[in-house]
Amino acid sequence: MLHRIASVLTKAQVQHARERLAESDWIDGRVTAGFQSAQAKHNIQLPENSPVARELGDMILSALGANPHFMSAALPNKIFPPLFNCYREGHSFGNHVDNAIRPVRGTAVKIRTDLSMTLFLSEPDEYDGGELIMEDTYGNQSVKLGAGDLVLYPSTSLHRVEAITRGQRISSFFWLQSMIRSDEQRRILFDLDQSIQGITTDYPDDPRLVSLTGVYHNLLRQWGEC
Repeated sequence: MLHRIASVLTKAQVQHARERLAESDWIDGRVTAGFQSAQAKHNIQLPENSPVARELGDMILSALGANPHFMSAALPNKIFPPLFNCYREGHSFGNHVDNAIRPVRGTAVKIRTDLSMTLFLSEPDEYDGGELIMEDTYGNQSVKLGAGDLVLYPSTSLHRVEAITRGQRISSFFWLQSMIRSDEQRRILFDLDQSIQGITTDYPDDPRLVSLTGVYHNLLRQWGEC
């Protein structure tokens, strides 16, 4: 299930990130690609051990932890430290599927990539091209969001970034291991959670809320890994 999540970062946070990234040194983006992906990947990115990447990554993770839509949709267990890339004119990333397992550099931690994320740091009118295209059971989906917005989608999706023909596209990209491995089960839990929240808002004293909440947590208990 694909989720577009608006305003993960505020405009002030986006501006701060852009200023810090403008001061940074970039490297060839293929350093984090697998063998096949490296053949199709043409962009630049911040080194994984960059102090700026760690600083901005902490800011993003803090914002995500306070975002109800993200928490309900992702049910995160472990999150890979956010990375940062830049696509300039002529850059693109051809069709690929993300690596299934990502080791966190400098640690013994390995993360199963259940969900992939792109947090846009450039406004759509700053560049032409650069759409993130996902191929799923509902056909191709094209995503080009505002600065501070995030797209969350299954890492099993075949996806690509279209070539940039004007300007540059700056974003953060990363992955997470969910407590719920199955995309279908995550969808069910998300829909149930959204229904519970809606009923809570409209009918806060409805006694059926206790039963529905119990169903949600019992499904989470049955399906969840932590």
